[in-house]
Amino acid sequence: MEYPVWWLPSFSGGFMIACMAVFHVFIAHFAVGGGFFLVLTERKGYAENNPKIVEYVKRHTKFFLLLTMVAGGMTGVGIWFTIGLLSPAATSVLVHRFGFGWATEWVFFLCEVVSLLIYHYRFGKMSRRDHQIIGWFYALFAFLSLFVVNGIITMMLTPGKWLETQSFWDGFWNPTFWPSLSLRFAICLMLAGLFALVTAYRLKDEEIREQMIRYAVRFVAFPFALLCASAVWYIMALPEAQFTMILTKSAQTPQLVKVFLPLSAALLAGVLTFAYITPQSVRPALLAVLLVVGLGQIGIFEWIREAGRRPYIIHGYMWSNSVHVDLTDEIRENGMLAYAKWIDTKEITDKNLLKAGEELYRVQCMSCHSLNGPMLATETGAAGLTREGLIAQFNGQGKLREFMPPFLGNDAERKAVSAYIAFILGKPLEEAPVKLPHEEDVALPAFNPEDAEYVLVAWATEGMNTISDNYSKFTMQIPGSTIRAQLFLRDDIPEIVTEDVTLTYRIEKDFSTPSEHVTFWKYAKELTGKDLPPDTGTCETNLIGTFKVDEENRAFVACSLPIFPYSNDGTVNPYPLLTVEARTSDGKLLAVTKVAVPISTEWGCRNCHDGAWRVADTAGISNKTADNILAAHDKINGTSLAEKSERGTPPKCQSCHESTRTGDAGKKQILGFSAAIHGWHANYLAERDDITCESCHPAAHNTDTQGMRGLHVDRDITCTNCHGTIEDHALGLLKAEDQKGKPRAKLLMANLIPRASATLEEVQPREAWQNQPDCSACHTFFESPDSDASAANQWTEDAQGLFKNRKDDLEAVMCQACHGTAHALYPADNGYGESRNNIAPMQYQKFAAPLGAEDNCVCHTMEMSMYDSAHHPIVEK
Repeated sequence: MEYPVWWLPSFSGGFMIACMAVFHVFIAHFAVGGGFFLVLTERKGYAENNPKIVEYVKRHTKFFLLLTMVAGGMTGVGIWFTIGLLSPAATSVLVHRFGFGWATEWVFFLCEVVSLLIYHYRFGKMSRRDHQIIGWFYALFAFLSLFVVNGIITMMLTPGKWLETQSFWDGFWNPTFWPSLSLRFAICLMLAGLFALVTAYRLKDEEIREQMIRYAVRFVAFPFALLCASAVWYIMALPEAQFTMILTKSAQTPQLVKVFLPLSAALLAGVLTFAYITPQSVRPALLAVLLVVGLGQIGIFEWIREAGRRPYIIHGYMWSNSVHVDLTDEIRENGMLAYAKWIDTKEITDKNLLKAGEELYRVQCMSCHSLNGPMLATETGAAGLTREGLIAQFNGQGKLREFMPPFLGNDAERKAVSAYIAFILGKPLEEAPVKLPHEEDVALPAFNPEDAEYVLVAWATEGMNTISDNYSKFTMQIPGSTIRAQLFLRDDIPEIVTEDVTLTYRIEKDFSTPSEHVTFWKYAKELTGKDLPPDTGTCETNLIGTFKVDEENRAFVACSLPIFPYSNDGTVNPYPLLTVEARTSDGKLLAVTKVAVPISTEWGCRNCHDGAWRVADTAGISNKTADNILAAHDKINGTSLAEKSERGTPPKCQSCHESTRTGDAGKKQILGFSAAIHGWHANYLAERDDITCESCHPAAHNTDTQGMRGLHVDRDITCTNCHGTIEDHALGLLKAEDQKGKPRAKLLMANLIPRASATLEEVQPREAWQNQPDCSACHTFFESPDSDASAANQWTEDAQGLFKNRKDDLEAVMCQACHGTAHALYPADNGYGESRNNIAPMQYQKFAAPLGAEDNCVCHTMEMSMYDSAHHPIVEK
């Protein structure tokens, strides 16, 4: 932000630094351990009066000098050059805050160079005692150099009190100083033994060669115990945040931690095999493998240490993109462009959107990510996301997956960098076209109030039943619609009829269920072992069938009807019609009506997870979208759902995530389906109000379904008025899960701020499909609701309080019989026509309004006033 950045699109900063640093650290650790090897081996030669050992040490010293001073020195300078270009802000902190430490280290390094040069060039030209003293001086200065560097670089992972005091010594003597020093020293000695094998193997004298090879093995074998103890000490010394990042939260380090000690053990086993078992002809290949293993050992340790700092470059002080942590809120409010000194673009417009996005990518992302490069390629991470998905990703970045910092910018900047990444991925930037539903006339059954004896009312219990239909990939929501009906014998005091009559249903022929969806329904039944949701009893599942009597509600019910929004001609209509008839036991027709069965497969998953619609460019989850979802789930949760899908055993979400809707118990410690899916996405789609709801559910006016179509819509009441924002919606579900002791609930709740209540304590826990918005939170039926009335956080006590299960004050007529279903309260309209959305009112009273409006009490044969209602007090609007 304060410095220009070296722009190498194909190579991330982390990759460039790693390439330089791993080789330098490999050599530098050998330089420390090798000093002890040199002087101890020389001493051994003199003690045993063996000039061949002394000659070997002399030859090894030349190899040692060239490798450590030339290759080590060059790569050491290369590290400073690289980090100065790629992480200038962090480098500046290290230089200015720890200048005394670096100056001290450079003095020790100078002493290293001088003593090693004397040791090499005066070998055999000075007294044995003095030469060994010089050797010990080299070993001491090399160790002291490690000592000082260790204090500074461990501060970056575990700064301890330095964050408050900024004191050199508080940073230097940080919590992981001693365990890190111990671990590194063990590695130093092991690498000294490994490199000693290289020079020992080249000895021509077989006897001395084997002797020195076995001697070198000691430098690998004896420090191994120290390495194991130090590794455990190091991990246990980490503060909680770094500990959990390394062992659980990072995408790579948990696996690397598991590999580090086994790899070190493999190094030990390899050198033992090299020394005692391997034939001479095989030794060169094995030695090469051992060098690679040694490089891998130190590389893994450095990777663990670097990754443990995430999402910081200096833990708790500076984010990995070199922005100071204390500027986070300020930058997120005012935008990065206002603070970045080396960015030309200061205001985002439609014309410079991609240019601004590229510049923001450079300062926000390039420190870790590359463009089509070998490490952390942006294309790989963003491949399954659309432009909207990228915006959501940046909105939730750092909240749940804490190895990435929060996006440091405002909404406009999130959109700009998302547009840039979408552009380089070859994904379109244009908005999806608005869908225009077509109005269709409905042939309403006849009703003559002068001579009709019966009134038959039928309704779908849900205003919109959204199901998944790509069963070859996964089942998210099983198909099956529930239809209820009540039959009234008209009279001055009407009678509800449930005996000696039969109610049947049939779907209109244009909406016959295609064969593939019949297969889908059978598959869903196999998955659930159920014919219907658990709160309605066993029912028929044919497209032509008979209602069951629902004694408790004095009604009839047909459950789990396998209806899909697809016509035989391949078009999509989310409101297929069902004809319902009431007949006597001898077949006499008493009454007939129709009901639109709202059913949609227009999930908004593709809005973020990419992919086309599966059917008619309108509905259904495509294979590409499904694959992206499964891949994301596997990556985040360590599952293998994509593999199961490929094997022909597509998963069902509720087999792990419990659901009261489907009756699946799920797995005990895993969040329920609604809590999991809303809780996760709330962290990415927060602060968008009803737009968030419409991103996933087919409720918006630019969808084909337009599921929100009732009275509330006409009065500008949105999803959030009843259900709350996604934050409120998720928090209620998660709080109930937390009370059950499910550990993931707290994680998903941590960054969510309630908006329907002042504090988290005031959030009312709720079970999905059981505790829903309570109508009485807004409606007293004695006066009109306030314009700002809200039912959010005011839930029904149980399923019996749900609108679909409630009855009037007489406990006779079900509320939905007269008012329609939730999300489709009469009068309902959404582009599919007044008749299709208001069949019962249009059939019985010729206008769209709740049954009984304007004194049209169709069940009563005498004249009634709305103020005489015995069902509930009615307020004139």
